[in-house]
Amino acid sequence: MAERRTDWGSLIAGLLFLGLAVAFVVRGAGDWEFNVLWVLPVLAAGLGAAGVARALTRPGRNRVRSDPRIDPGD
Repeated sequence: MAERRTDWGSLIAGLLFLGLAVAFVVRGAGDWEFNVLWVLPVLAAGLGAAGVARALTRPGRNRVRSDPRIDPGD
């Protein structure tokens, strides 16, 4: 079996959504009161951290082209 790399971006995003889900469940149970306005900044920061983690751990690509005259956008 081939060994797989850990996808840190997906792990961080999953934990973020899990944490928000738990916060809303606890809030619905009436044990904890919080302002819902904090969700958007926490969500934006968490997804930004997940994006940074994914960009930093992504394997590099070979950017050397065989013919520099060929534009890959064509």
